[in-house]
Amino acid sequence: MSAATQEEYQLLVAQAQALIAGEDDWVANTANLSALLFNNLHEVNFAGVYRLKDGELILGPFQGQPACVHIQIGKGVCGTVAKNLKSEIVPNVHQFSGHIACDSNTNSEIVLPILDSKGNLWGVFDFDSPKLNNFNEVDEKYLAQISANIFNK
Repeated sequence: MSAATQEEYQLLVAQAQALIAGEDDWVANTANLSALLFNNLHEVNFAGVYRLKDGELILGPFQGQPACVHIQIGKGVCGTVAKNLKSEIVPNVHQFSGHIACDSNTNSEIVLPILDSKGNLWGVFDFDSPKLNNFNEVDEKYLAQISANIFNK
């Protein structure tokens, strides 16, 4: 099962747009989006952002257990997404070469790039699940829409 159904995602997209409408502060927006998604996606144990700063990913607002603070570009799922600018759906993180285990309970993950209004990498949106194979293309489609709205409102 996906982290959410298509109908649930349509509502989440509308809620996300309403939450960040008229607000330009990235901390406020990513904090609210992380909380919204953490509390509404199915079987998620982490929802948060890593932002690009000084050539690496730095932990930003999130919901879940304490997380890794620094991630090098190209390392782990988040660093791979930042390097390739392409979403990654990982059905089993234990089979992802170089996976960085911030929470030992995590078994699957989806990470999406966040681009600023000029199309440059700003960071990544990271979602973890204790369930194997928790994410699919439906999740990718709607989480990408939500991510795109952070800067391109």
